[in-house]
Amino acid sequence: MPVEKVKIDVFLEMAASCPVFDVRSSGEYDYAHIPGAHNLPLFTNEERKVVGTAYKQDSREAAIKIGLDYFGVKMRRMVEEVEAIVKKEKTVLVHCWRGGMRSAGVAWLLDLYGFKVYTLAGGYKSYRHWAIEQYEKTYPFKVLGGYTGSGKTTVLHKLKQLGEPVIDMEDIAKHKGSAFGGLDNVASPSQEMFENILATELHKQIQNHPGKPIWIEDESQRIGLINLPNAFWKTLRSSPLVFLDIPFEERLNYLVGEYGKYTKEQLVNAIIRIRKRLGGLDTKMAINYLLEENIKECFNILLKYYDKHYGKALANRENINELLHTVSCSSIDAQRNAQMLLETLSTV
Repeated sequence: MPVEKVKIDVFLEMAASCPVFDVRSSGEYDYAHIPGAHNLPLFTNEERKVVGTAYKQDSREAAIKIGLDYFGVKMRRMVEEVEAIVKKEKTVLVHCWRGGMRSAGVAWLLDLYGFKVYTLAGGYKSYRHWAIEQYEKTYPFKVLGGYTGSGKTTVLHKLKQLGEPVIDMEDIAKHKGSAFGGLDNVASPSQEMFENILATELHKQIQNHPGKPIWIEDESQRIGLINLPNAFWKTLRSSPLVFLDIPFEERLNYLVGEYGKYTKEQLVNAIIRIRKRLGGLDTKMAINYLLEENIKECFNILLKYYDKHYGKALANRENINELLHTVSCSSIDAQRNAQMLLETLSTV
């Protein structure tokens, strides 16, 4: 059967059950790709440059001939790579940047070998248009708020275990959102890749939980090096905010347990990053307490700063009186607090 070209909506629907092969170079793929796609590069990064230069400076035909030199010796390996991933069903999806020669070449090879092949009309570029469009939609969010140390992320995970639709943006960004959010030294995705994953998650939650509100954590517009798309950010800010109100001492003890595992050097560097807003005296005192092994007093200073900062930002939000719903919790018990949130759902 001939290779068929399908539009993005059909492509993504098929991707739920068929493997996707991104035949762009590893550099293009590593920067950003369709979540879940396998990289099956037709050219290396250097080979792609050579072919591209020939196309621009010489001719299309010259570029194709150079490309064939590279492609020929890789054919068997590429087929075997696909075979190793496709165990039973022999239907595969293939795409390149714009749905041009790279995907056509690989699709021809796989079709010749016996796979049923579909390519993406418009390539990865059409997927990016789709991803950006997801942020223009209106979503039924329930935004989970609370002062620093309220255990919001663990509550989100409990809500997910209870069958609620949940999106964990900090997990996608690989950052916890504050000056202390990158202490695990896990590399964040590129801005584009973050947007791809989040768009896919939004689409999946709406498809899997039609009509149900999506729980998502209250974040600033910037998570580490990642910026939330403006349209999406505006939707979050106009959504109901369910605020976990947990006593200061409970949150302080929780933070000491969570961040006490990091080295003094890591914590000092994080404190220095906020010294202008924290103030010279509090910065000096926090670091001195830390060096004296008094982590609790150090975090007592920091938590008061974050409470003040968050409280001020909260008070300045538009329509906050209409959107804010406070849930008083006596302790940081993720299971219990998740249940309490669900009990308020019908009134929010």
